[in-house]
Amino acid sequence: MHTPLKTFGLASLIAMAATPMISLASTNTASSEVNNARKEMQIWTTYALSPYLKASSISVAVDSGKATLTGRVAEDVNKELATQIALGVTGITDVDNRLVVQSDFVAPRNAEDRRYAQSVSDATITSSIKARLGWSQYAQGHEIAVRTTDGHVVLTGSVDSKEGALAAGRLASNTTGVTGVDNRLLVAKKSVAMTSEQGVATPTLATDIADTWITTKVKSTCLYSSNVQGSDIDVSTLRGVVTLRGDLDSGAERALAIELARNVNGVSSVETTSLAVR
Repeated sequence: MHTPLKTFGLASLIAMAATPMISLASTNTASSEVNNARKEMQIWTTYALSPYLKASSISVAVDSGKATLTGRVAEDVNKELATQIALGVTGITDVDNRLVVQSDFVAPRNAEDRRYAQSVSDATITSSIKARLGWSQYAQGHEIAVRTTDGHVVLTGSVDSKEGALAAGRLASNTTGVTGVDNRLLVAKKSVAMTSEQGVATPTLATDIADTWITTKVKSTCLYSSNVQGSDIDVSTLRGVVTLRGDLDSGAERALAIELARNVNGVSSVETTSLAVR
């Protein structure tokens, strides 16, 4: 006669014991979903920033460390690049690449994700150019504004020479992702800084700038360039003299690498004996 009561009591205890487990399982599931979403966004944003993949249409789904890629790209090499980028994200252990290669594929320009991708790309281009100009000897003491729209860059402001304006334009043109440059820089002589005590000019000398700083900026400006394989160039600096070593694909690439190095503030000369063309 007491069996139903015992059964109810046992069922109640089981339910009560299971409740925390269900709650914990729900929490773990939510945490996993958030983690997957973060990885998806990280992979997709990297695609949006890539000059080779930003014109593609790629969807990313991540589940338990596995990324599934769907959509279309224009070339086989882009499909492989998409895989390598995904595998480079921490926590991704496997990639199921279902991308379709379509040589005449053109991503819809009015799609919401394309607008977001382009805005991210434009912001990155602007930041890259501003950083490179900040390291340039031609931009010291001048305010140069950079605006990027759909890869097209507009430079406004002033520099102290026509050579500086041209150098800034070339630097912007050779930044990864740039499709065109409208160089509106004006030539205006900059004022020479004076010491408060002596009233004499105090120009910045190459010896005042650390060699390690110069080396870092030369490497960075080459890596930001769309026409120089910065990873193929070894850079060292001694008392303002920069030495470039490596093998490049063409004479034009070599000439540009030398120009980029010379334009960095603090560089007194560039040694290129060991910078060869394959």
